[in-house]
Amino acid sequence: MVYLAGEDRYESMKYNRTGRSGLKLPAISLGLWHNFGGINNAENGRSMITRSFDLGITHFDLANNYGPPAGSAEEFFGQVLASDMKPYRDELVISTKAGYHMWEGPYGDWGSRKYMISSLDQSLKRMGLDYVDIFYSHRFDPNTPLEETMGALDHIVRSGKALYVGVSNYSAEQTAEAARILKELGTPMLIHQPRYSLLDRWIENGLQDVLDENGIGSIAFCPLAQGLLTNKYLNGIPEDSRAASTSVFLNENHVTPETLRKVRALNQMAAARGQSLAQFSLAWALRGERLTSVLIGASRVSQIEENVEALSNLEFSQEELDRIDSILNAGNGQDSGTAE
Repeated sequence: MVYLAGEDRYESMKYNRTGRSGLKLPAISLGLWHNFGGINNAENGRSMITRSFDLGITHFDLANNYGPPAGSAEEFFGQVLASDMKPYRDELVISTKAGYHMWEGPYGDWGSRKYMISSLDQSLKRMGLDYVDIFYSHRFDPNTPLEETMGALDHIVRSGKALYVGVSNYSAEQTAEAARILKELGTPMLIHQPRYSLLDRWIENGLQDVLDENGIGSIAFCPLAQGLLTNKYLNGIPEDSRAASTSVFLNENHVTPETLRKVRALNQMAAARGQSLAQFSLAWALRGERLTSVLIGASRVSQIEENVEALSNLEFSQEELDRIDSILNAGNGQDSGTAE
C-alpha cells in the first residue's frame, strides 16, 4: 500500500526555533537508537516512522553505529525513505552522527577529519541521501585537536553534505570552545544533543548557559531515562525489560529502591495532572522552552502517540516545580514527603 501522509499532520505539533537559527524542530523528535536495526521487525519500524510523521514529527535522529548491527538503522531508514517518505524529503530533518567505534583500524573511531568525513560518506550511502540536515560530532575526542574536528564539520557543510552541524556529549567547556572555533570558520554550531531527564540534570550546571549565550539549540536524548520514567518499572523490574538484561545503558544496578521511590512519587504527581509518567517527564524537560526538542525512542506506535500527548499540558506551577525538586533531592538530606 502506498503511504500518504496525513493532511492534518501539522495541526497539533509544536515547533521551536533552534537557537538563533532559522530552523524549527518539532518539540518531540524520534530517535532510532533502539528498535530500528537489522534484528528488529521491519514492518513495526516502518509503522513507527510513518505514524510519527502523521503526528507532526518531522525530525528523525540517527547515528552511524545505531542498530544492531552497526549501520543497520541507517540502512533501514533509507529503505523507508525510498518506499514511503521520498515525496516528503523536504519536509524532513534527518540527522546522523560520527564519533563512536564504527569499523576496525585507526580510522574508524573518535574525531579525526579522516573518520568524520569517511563516516558521513558511508551514512549517506546507507540512507540513499545526497545530504543530511544535521551532522554531529558524537563525542569529544581528547586526542584530536578540536580545531581538526570542527574543521571537518565546517568542510562537510561547505561541501553540501550537511546543512547544519552540532555536537553531542560535549561538556560546557568543550562546547564553548567548539562553538568559538566554528564561529570563526563561518559555520555556526546549530545544536547540542545532551543526555537530560528528571533523573539526570547535569546540563543545568553550565551547559545550558553556554548554549543560551551562543544562540545554540538543544535536543535531549534519554528524556525518559531509558524507560525508567515510564510506568514499566513502577512495580519493580519486569523480566522482559531492558533493565533485566545485560545492557550497559540500563540494568538492574540502575533501578535502586531509592530511584523507584522517586519515580513512584513523580508518578503520583503525573496522575494528579492527568498525565502518564512519560508525558509528565517529557513536559518537564520542555518546561520554560530552554530545550528545543526531546528525542523519544519507541518500540511500538502506541508509545509515540502517548508521548506526543505530552504537548497538551506543558505548564508547571512553581509549586509543582518545587515539589519535583523536593522529590528528586530526597536521599540528599531532604524529605520528599511521600508515603512509602
